[in-house]
Amino acid sequence: MTSSPEFSELLRSSELRVTQPRIAVLAAVHDHPHASTDALIDAVRRALPEVSHQAVYDSLHTLTTARLIRKIQPAGSTARYESRIGDNHHHVVCRGCGAVADVDCAVGHAPCLSASNSHGFTIDEAEVIYWGTCPACSAQSG
Repeated sequence: MTSSPEFSELLRSSELRVTQPRIAVLAAVHDHPHASTDALIDAVRRALPEVSHQAVYDSLHTLTTARLIRKIQPAGSTARYESRIGDNHHHVVCRGCGAVADVDCAVGHAPCLSASNSHGFTIDEAEVIYWGTCPACSAQSG
């Protein structure tokens, strides 16, 4: 787990005020990749019992806007958050249980950023979601 001083420095380097809810949310996102907002609220409350739902929501919004965490929301799923940012990775989602895992770009350095037609856009990020069945769900149905 990353320590509070490291989270404090991350906040300062993004010119954000260092607050206990922000530190607790950063820690929860680092400790629970792809967690939902509700799961993060539970995790934050274990470290900071008095924190309000709104403080967690506000922190998630602020940290996402500052690009310290990333929000993903696969179709039909609740929003999830992760601390792996800046490398343009993708995700695989289980159709059965909703489990999410990271998937690196298939070949070379971010080949998905070379669109067949950019329509004049400067592309700096691609969001690819693979759908399938995780090993646990496959075992249950087999």
